[in-house]
Amino acid sequence: MTNVFTPGTGAAQTLAPLRAKWGWIVALGVVYLVAGLIALGSVAAATAASVLVVGAMMVVAGVFEVISAFQVKSWGRFIFWLLLGVLYIVAGFVAWDNPFLTAIWLTLILGAALVASGIMRIFLAFNMKHGSPWVWVVVSGLITLVLGLIILAHWPFSAVYTLGIFLGVDLVFAGASWIGLGFGLKNAA
Repeated sequence: MTNVFTPGTGAAQTLAPLRAKWGWIVALGVVYLVAGLIALGSVAAATAASVLVVGAMMVVAGVFEVISAFQVKSWGRFIFWLLLGVLYIVAGFVAWDNPFLTAIWLTLILGAALVASGIMRIFLAFNMKHGSPWVWVVVSGLITLVLGLIILAHWPFSAVYTLGIFLGVDLVFAGASWIGLGFGLKNAA
């Protein structure tokens, strides 16, 4: 199999397989965009759906952790892996049982993580070398910090809409990106 990024191959030759599928890429983008708009139209339902998906992933991960526990040779590690798997499974079922309670805790964790991330970005920006784009890192850090503070200031009520808004915005931007990529491939010479 040849590497598509080998030196000497032209961009046109490298992009030819994707260019032939530009319509499918645009269609995928439209699906993402529509799903994002639907999520933004009903952020509470999108929040519940995202928690249910997280719960399903936790159950699946927990089942595989339990299966992996039986592959471990020592008792100490076996018990650790088994307990970890069981905790994942229980957490997944708790998420399914009460998605809005789970959303409350996930929103608290998200807000705290955004605050911490914003503070770290600002700190790192002021330690960047002269001539680097440190101002943009500060701006990014400030936006992240303020977003986290807004989420935490309105917590627990923000749990109803925060995860749904994040999901909807992510889907809209992903859809716009796929659409842009598809039309860019179509117009590439």
